[in-house]
Amino acid sequence: MPTTIMSGCATGIGAAARKALEAAGHKVIGIDIRDAEIIADLSTQEGRKQAIDAALTACRGVLDGLVLCAGLGTHVRPAGKIASVNYFGAVELLDGLFPALKKGQSPAAVVISSVASAHLPWDKNPLASAFENGDDAMAQAIVNGAGEQGGNLAYAGSKNGLTVAIRKRAVPWGKDGVRLNSVAPGATETPLLQASAQDPRFAKSIAEFLPPMGRRADPAEMASVIAFLMSPGASYVHGAQICVDGGIDAQMRPTQF
Repeated sequence: MPTTIMSGCATGIGAAARKALEAAGHKVIGIDIRDAEIIADLSTQEGRKQAIDAALTACRGVLDGLVLCAGLGTHVRPAGKIASVNYFGAVELLDGLFPALKKGQSPAAVVISSVASAHLPWDKNPLASAFENGDDAMAQAIVNGAGEQGGNLAYAGSKNGLTVAIRKRAVPWGKDGVRLNSVAPGATETPLLQASAQDPRFAKSIAEFLPPMGRRADPAEMASVIAFLMSPGASYVHGAQICVDGGIDAQMRPTQF
């Protein structure tokens, strides 16, 4: 039975992914701010360290899988917290648990990014320098200083930075036999989306954010792709970002891929 650590397991895509992985035979150890085996606040450096230490203890230093689903939406205030969780809360867990993954059986990791990761190119991302320097305080200052646009900047910027971080790790992780991929969901019916949709600042743009398929996704549709990427059937998929977005990325960027 493979042992898999999962962040953001309590609700939304994470809860659906946990169900799918457990059905596939994984022993899942969850990390979340509530309703999980490991309770930790990934918005703080102390919380992230606590999560890593507890995860290493729970898996006894040997890990077969890692699925990082924890994330915050555009509505959260202060907006700097979005970047702290979405970027640093994922990247620090990736790096902190990598040594344990290297000891696992056919190890693999999947990180939830977003279709928004392509909306703000890395060379135009105001948060790029903060991410490259591992400077959480700098990222928070930039976002919190952006006024009403802070939430959108934090979300798109952090997801863009996260996807870049994953791709930059593809070579060293692959050489050590650990597969690493990301999933980029489009609009998915989760508590995160619902909370943003109820915020008057973002309600209109979210209502209009519909793909060619004309509907939002169910979390189970994301979970099935995560389960595949964690399975032996995806044994040669590495360093990829899979868009599961009903065609919205193709609609918005038909000449870019």
